[in-house]
Amino acid sequence: MGSAVLRLAMIVAAWLALVAPAAAVAQARLGIVGAPVAVCLKPVAAQDDPIRLFHQPSRFDCMTEQRRFGPGDFWALSEPIRVGGKWPAHIRTVSLWQESATLYARYADGVVLRLPGDGRAISRSLQLGAIVEFRLPARSTPVARLLWRIDGAANMRGVLLDVRSARPSESAKSNIALASLYSAFAGLCLALLLYNVAIYGALRHPFQLAYCVMVLALLLYAFSNSGAMAWAFPEMANNTRLRFNYVGLAASATAALVFARLYFEPRVFAGWLGRAVPLACAGVIGSALLCVAVAPWQVKLLDRLYAISYIPLLGLAAPILWRAWRTSSQYLWLFALAWAGPIALASVRIANNFGLIPYSFLVDNSTLLAMALEALLCSLAIAYRLRLLSIERDQAREQELLARLLANTDPLTGLLNRRAFLQQAIGRPGAQRLLLLDIDHFKHVNETIGHDGGDEVLRVVARTLRGATPDGGLVARLGGEEFACLCDADQAPAPETVLEGLRAARMPYDITVTSSVGVCTGALARETDWKTLYRRADQALFAAKAAGRDRARDAALLAA
Repeated sequence: MGSAVLRLAMIVAAWLALVAPAAAVAQARLGIVGAPVAVCLKPVAAQDDPIRLFHQPSRFDCMTEQRRFGPGDFWALSEPIRVGGKWPAHIRTVSLWQESATLYARYADGVVLRLPGDGRAISRSLQLGAIVEFRLPARSTPVARLLWRIDGAANMRGVLLDVRSARPSESAKSNIALASLYSAFAGLCLALLLYNVAIYGALRHPFQLAYCVMVLALLLYAFSNSGAMAWAFPEMANNTRLRFNYVGLAASATAALVFARLYFEPRVFAGWLGRAVPLACAGVIGSALLCVAVAPWQVKLLDRLYAISYIPLLGLAAPILWRAWRTSSQYLWLFALAWAGPIALASVRIANNFGLIPYSFLVDNSTLLAMALEALLCSLAIAYRLRLLSIERDQAREQELLARLLANTDPLTGLLNRRAFLQQAIGRPGAQRLLLLDIDHFKHVNETIGHDGGDEVLRVVARTLRGATPDGGLVARLGGEEFACLCDADQAPAPETVLEGLRAARMPYDITVTSSVGVCTGALARETDWKTLYRRADQALFAAKAAGRDRARDAALLAA
């Protein structure tokens, strides 16, 4: 029942933390604001003049998919822009790997304005959602057409994607909506990070460290992918920011796999599966570092290799979950729930990289939501794991206490055994009074009512002694039918009281059982004191038996 409640709590928490804000942000239309603007391409040629190109739309290709042009330098001409009013237009497009993007804007009165856009200028114009925004100044006439000169385009997903003409108010609303989304994501990650760092400081489980690395990598990826890095470092070239995307995403993905490797029971990753994990992680990290170090040389090929390196990483999820099911892992459902969203979206992203599906701003940014969900569920998985560890620890403590109890007690009577009795007896301060009790003719008792009956007689004697002993006293079965009772001298029960209790106790088959008692008083500061005290009490016990049994003798009176 408790496990089911915990699972429900996880799902509700994930929905409240991610789905509800995402729905609100979706209503604000995220970065998809403004009127779409279609563009046509042509490769840059010698003697191209931007002013003339405005009047030569026939030289541009509007039918061929942008990817098919390959990397290089391009002109991109927009369709005629039909907007009402004289408000200053904000031209928005997706941030892509390119060295520079210069915008020429032709107004209805024929005036052409040039807005330069090298790598740093692109960073300074970046909006949240990694949207490059050129802010055209207001004039007495509206913008009629746009022309871009794009140099060093990698053309991995396109040369110029999702071009839109937006009002300033629309751009501001998009930034506010995305700021709320990214802030919620960063706040969630920071809270999870601080929580798990604190737990790691106390418990030191390796999977907690892997989780913290994963959350830090997610924060780095969100910081760069959202465009907030360009706001913090406006002089950073946009392609440098994109390099952080590669590193952050690769680090978070590999840390998530390492977290699973350390979190699951060792039997899940036995054999080839355990050896495949470091290889898959090395492939992703290596391809990311290659992109960072070598690009822009062959950046499109490197990006393709980077996307391919995720296929083995994602492919390991199925055998891991299958092995977890085969080995009856108690964490299977947690990871099946946590991995579902990221795996699905990562597959969509890979398909987009290979041109199998078109670009989508929502898919491009939904990775953060999926990873936040995974981080949240993995943190709850840590809490669930710690709960199980706590239960196991409590059970181990109970078993240890039980083992100690069994080691210190006589299994038949529940009294202290000789070893435990001596450990607690030697060193007691003040004068101590020792009563040694021996059942009379116990061999005859066993012969009369059998050994099971004899065992019950021993238990009755133990209960009687325990009942006669005050708090703080020790009662033990020293062996066979011999018992000992040790108390402070001024609190010890009278031997006759003990004997009367044994005479009155109901024995098996209502047989009569008597005992003899030897008493001695003395110090018990050290082991030699015990030997002396025991010897004198034993002599008194022998005297009681010699005097006819069913009586007590005091060593002090015998000595007198």
